[in-house]
Amino acid sequence: MIYTITLNPALDKTALVPNMALNGVNRMSSLRLDPGGKGINVSKVIHALGGQSVAVGLLAGRCGRQIADACTALGLTCDFTFTEGETRTNLKIVDPAAHTNTDINEPGIQADEAVLSGMLTRLLRRLTPRDIVVLSGSLPQGAAPTLYRSWTEACRSAGAKVFLDADRDSLRNALEAEPELVKPNRHELACLVGHELGTLEEAAAAGRSLLRGGTEKVVVSLGAEGALFLTPDAGLWAHGLRVEVGSTVGAGDAMVAALALCEERGMDLEQTVRLAVAASAANVMCSGTQAAERESVLALIPQVRFERLFV
Repeated sequence: MIYTITLNPALDKTALVPNMALNGVNRMSSLRLDPGGKGINVSKVIHALGGQSVAVGLLAGRCGRQIADACTALGLTCDFTFTEGETRTNLKIVDPAAHTNTDINEPGIQADEAVLSGMLTRLLRRLTPRDIVVLSGSLPQGAAPTLYRSWTEACRSAGAKVFLDADRDSLRNALEAEPELVKPNRHELACLVGHELGTLEEAAAAGRSLLRGGTEKVVVSLGAEGALFLTPDAGLWAHGLRVEVGSTVGAGDAMVAALALCEERGMDLEQTVRLAVAASAANVMCSGTQAAERESVLALIPQVRFERLFV
């Protein structure tokens, strides 16, 4: 089973605002609401691709209940813990004329350490060897920056594989616990290694440095340039697919969803690359953070092209 962990979920509001002007009055042409947070997005895509997962998350208040109801309506299996406060609302502004996507994210609820500890204990009771735990997204206010490291250690001790999609201190600390896979984007990886990654070769070298720390697989998303898929004995650069952009929010989450599903199904590296790139591109074509339909993903797979960087 795949378990996705979202400790700082959000109700995502995606506003379409053509020709948005700063310091002026703007009018949106459409607005959609989606249950969000990176782990929840991963579960939505896994479900759309025909897989199963359990979405574990921390919710609060009216927005939290709205997220839980929306996830249930989508057919997701969920294990949410409710706490005090109010789950955040994030605003995504898409300007189709300027081809820009602007995110305005609230900080989120204040987390209680006892509640987070209880969530981990509950998760560990459910885990069996070979399960996959996806830790992704930001942490709630008050959570220790070492939280993902301790959760990674605990889940690995239970026999589960951990896939990590985090940034800054959360990523740096969790790497010490040797997750099975990490998926930084180029900016997150640059922050981690302390210098810009202007070329593909620099990004590949930085990604390979994480493998030396004990992580088995590193996937670096490069936006329109595609993605790097790195293991100790192989490296592939998948070219980005040219598609009509609806929203770039959730593209990385779709890639993580495909990576977890491929791992669960025992697919080889090339099959994994094709599905991951196709899933990410298909979700870029969607508005908001909705998951692309399975047929849309499968239609893009034949278009995926990649080059082997080293063996």
